[in-house]
Amino acid sequence: MKKLIAVLSVLFLAACGNGAAAGGGDASKKSIRIAYQAFPSGDLIVKNQGLLEKALPDYKITWTKFDSGASINTAFVAKSLDIAAIGSSPVARGLSAPLNIPYQVAFVLDVAGDNEALVARNGSGVTDIAGLKGKKVATPFASTAHYSLLAALAGAGVKESEVNIVDLEPQDIQAAWTRGDLDAAYTWLPSLDELKKTGKVLISSRQLATAGKPTLDLGVVDTAFAQAHPEAVDAWRKAESQALDLIANDPAAAAKAVGAELNLSADDALNQLKQGVFLKPADISSPEWLGTEGNVGKLADNLVSAAEFLKSQQKIDAVPALADVQKAIYVKGLPGVLG
Repeated sequence: MKKLIAVLSVLFLAACGNGAAAGGGDASKKSIRIAYQAFPSGDLIVKNQGLLEKALPDYKITWTKFDSGASINTAFVAKSLDIAAIGSSPVARGLSAPLNIPYQVAFVLDVAGDNEALVARNGSGVTDIAGLKGKKVATPFASTAHYSLLAALAGAGVKESEVNIVDLEPQDIQAAWTRGDLDAAYTWLPSLDELKKTGKVLISSRQLATAGKPTLDLGVVDTAFAQAHPEAVDAWRKAESQALDLIANDPAAAAKAVGAELNLSADDALNQLKQGVFLKPADISSPEWLGTEGNVGKLADNLVSAAEFLKSQQKIDAVPALADVQKAIYVKGLPGVLG
């Protein structure tokens, strides 16, 4: 129901005229509809400091909060978003059948590290991943955490059918955890920190990345919007780059901005930022990530690999071709535009 309400809210905004890309990217409508999520990232700094609004004073910019990538994908299908912060697993789903969403990856917000993890509740009797058999485990479906949970189970030789996996958003996981309704959960910050106070970390996304199952938080752009408003996409990428620079060079200022968005103290926000892996702007266009025009990076291979895993888990109908995923990497103007 919460996912439905979130999507309907975005649709309402679009109906009120807040859509630059509605109807195929009408250039006469100077507005941008952005989906953000409440996890520590440079994206929250861009929002908090109004970096995009300062760069694009002629645009009306609307920020709408979403709880997971699944609801963001639904909003893109409804043509109700232009730009979004979304995990790599939902993006792999979005680029695959049956969704086949016409959006492109234009930025790497962060690489999941210790900011996403699988935690077993104290008193559940679970001490390792194999011990999750027959237990109740929560995660937001179609999210990076869901993907990582399935990868962790597979790595431990546990079948998905042997675990009672329930679909809950992070804030609902925290409430169910407090009631004692869950044995374990795979989720992200800031709710993850609350679970860790009364639980044990079984595995983190940093460890899964080392084992060959990395996840990321990405910035995606509606293809029609990018074609109609390339200058706006450039401004957005520069703003996100500014935020990455702030995290690296002035972590106290970055933490203050993130804390304001998450209702956390600056100290708590700083601790949470330290648990993520943030690239330098110059790294975004490296062969390891987005790449450049004429030389798309390995991020495309990462998304295909994620899609292959999702197909093996029967979560998507078909794996997209690498060439198609490479076309869904927005590399126009890289690397110069980030400077």
